[in-house]
Amino acid sequence: MTSTPEVQSVVDPQPPAATAPDKGSKLAVIGAGAVGSACVYASMIKGVAREYALYDIAETKVKAEALDIAQGSQFAPVATVEGSSDMAVIKDADVVVITAGAKQKPGQSRLDLAGATINIMKDVIPKAVEQAPNAVFLMVANPVDVVTYAGLKISGMSPNQFFGSGTVLDSSRLRYLIAQHCGVSAQTVHAYIAGEHGDSEIPLWSSATIGAVPLLQWGETVDGERLDEGLRESIHHEVVNSAYSIIEGKGATNYAIGLSVAQIAGTILRDERRILPVSTLLDDWMGISDVCMSVPTIVGRAGVGRRLVPVVTPDEYRGLRASADSIRQVAAKFGV
Repeated sequence: MTSTPEVQSVVDPQPPAATAPDKGSKLAVIGAGAVGSACVYASMIKGVAREYALYDIAETKVKAEALDIAQGSQFAPVATVEGSSDMAVIKDADVVVITAGAKQKPGQSRLDLAGATINIMKDVIPKAVEQAPNAVFLMVANPVDVVTYAGLKISGMSPNQFFGSGTVLDSSRLRYLIAQHCGVSAQTVHAYIAGEHGDSEIPLWSSATIGAVPLLQWGETVDGERLDEGLRESIHHEVVNSAYSIIEGKGATNYAIGLSVAQIAGTILRDERRILPVSTLLDDWMGISDVCMSVPTIVGRAGVGRRLVPVVTPDEYRGLRASADSIRQVAAKFGV
């Protein structure tokens, strides 16, 4: 007879005790509308954080948005998503994004929204700071410069810890349009919009480059034109009016701002120290003080750092001063 070979177990009879995984970073978003939900969705796809918390006073809405995103978690980096109408959901967040605010209607400027949105901030911000006092706060609600200035005062936080998304999206729109005209990828275009996130914003043409080539020396576009003053003004006009066109067509802008917020949040959480045109409180930046507006700024884990001073022409400088004055005038109307 042949003997049956002994089967040896490959199971460790005493497996090591399981350890809880490190939860990592937490990103909270206040406001579950089109913009807030897009911010969580884009951030999850890009793997910005390990936990996402979505808050809104509309309980059914916020839970549905969070569940819809969470159920696609198999297709994204590992993360959890929770939605609640209880502000405690954002407790101990590392970054808090505020998108809640009055909705911009077709034909309405961002500055028209100031009063209603500031009133919302008076209620939301103290509760959010109580839950996440050590977070970096990123304001997205429009008009972002005025609301950031008001929110900073309401929060009592350091200006480096509380700032706005500013012209990060506007600069992306500018780079996209330049890339289309010049037949290159948007990633190789380095150009900034500064000043207000709105009608008085200023494109910094004099410091813009494509690769290592100054934009003003690029030469012909793909259509055989030149990037002269007329074409540059046409591009600028399209940047300023992009949001109005999108709002008229679909009611809200959300995808591009969601991606830009994901970029800013990732820059903070990974301490990447990217240079981004965020809206921060300025103190003698090129002679401009006591206003929140966008300038190229180093952004990292501690929030905003050095505000950089680019080369500007006299016309660009005058435009930046005028943009600051415009923001201040609106802020003054609402006592901030």
